[in-house]
Amino acid sequence: MEKTKKIVWEYVQSILLAVALALFIIAFVVQSFIVTGPSMEPTLYSGERLLINKFIFRFTEPARGDIVVFHPQARPKEDYIKRVISVAGETVEIRDGGVWIDGLQLTESYVKEITYGQFGPVKVPEGKIFVLGDNRNNSQDSRYNEVGLVSKQSIVGKAILRYWPLHRLKLFTRKG
Repeated sequence: MEKTKKIVWEYVQSILLAVALALFIIAFVVQSFIVTGPSMEPTLYSGERLLINKFIFRFTEPARGDIVVFHPQARPKEDYIKRVISVAGETVEIRDGGVWIDGLQLTESYVKEITYGQFGPVKVPEGKIFVLGDNRNNSQDSRYNEVGLVSKQSIVGKAILRYWPLHRLKLFTRKG
């Protein structure tokens, strides 16, 4: 009987440790994220599952090309996923079907189609980033007041891996 209690206690300890470790990882290290909507096509499609690195921006700054999950200013309880286009100190403008940073047009192989409309020029202030969806003409992003310039404090993390569906498994880099 004593041996059985010891074995059960060891199992309980192992389960509690596993739960504590899982909660720590989810809270501070990585998180699963499900893409909803078409705003990041053709890079990401609705229903795809990603791993988000939640601690990377404690050590580095967001950079152009990073795909980030964040809470928009008008909907702080919701998660949005977009690509970082411009960072603090840069001037961003949308015109002539393209995106311009500090007067130079970006080369963007990941966008679905040319970008309609005009925006800016706007200088990105310290502590903020400018984000766009890859499906520019079907994306609620920094061009709109509901999202606006994204504060670094509202960033949940950076997309690092698409793990579902398996045939689209991909490790993300800044180049897309």
